[in-house]
Amino acid sequence: MSQLFQIHPDNPQQRLINQAVEIINKGGVVVYPTDCAYALGCHLGDKKALETIKRIRKLDDKHNFTLVCQDLSEIGTYAKVNNKDYRLLKAHTPGAYTFILNATTEVPRRLLHPKRRTIGLRIPENNIALELMRALGEPIMSTSLIMPGDELPLTDPYEIRDLLQHEVDLVIDGGYCGMEATSVINLVDDAPVVVREAAGDVSNFI
Repeated sequence: MSQLFQIHPDNPQQRLINQAVEIINKGGVVVYPTDCAYALGCHLGDKKALETIKRIRKLDDKHNFTLVCQDLSEIGTYAKVNNKDYRLLKAHTPGAYTFILNATTEVPRRLLHPKRRTIGLRIPENNIALELMRALGEPIMSTSLIMPGDELPLTDPYEIRDLLQHEVDLVIDGGYCGMEATSVINLVDDAPVVVREAAGDVSNFI
């Protein structure tokens, strides 16, 4: 049976944040809010938790997972970023974007695209998510909480808990946080490529 924490979206209770981080560090799978929608997350080094997420969403090995980071310095640890890309990232984070970048060796191989050493990275504009990562001290391995056959993410924490109470270890109720996916921008090549146009304004990348 999963736990349910009600965490204030503007002033997250540190006690509950710390308890959530303890669950993540012990290999738990958590549902947490971002600036676009609720997401499934786990420790980036935990293979068993990753397999649980893949099973919930029925994902194959070609799915691009995302490392949700707290700031740009963290992105530099996990992705190769040149000066031009850094300026783009600085201008658009935190925000509703996922950036595809070449990964460094710090990223576990199982999180990478099988044919390209790339990884999705983002910095959400959500206090709960950012406090989780600050307390964790590293990114959260994440994917949007879109169930198989659905087009949009789940939005109600209580509905999520009823549906996934035997699959996840924790559901964080952070209030309504939207139901649109991030815009995805590929920065691997010389010019940015808009892979998916969604919540984030992509006009600066076209």
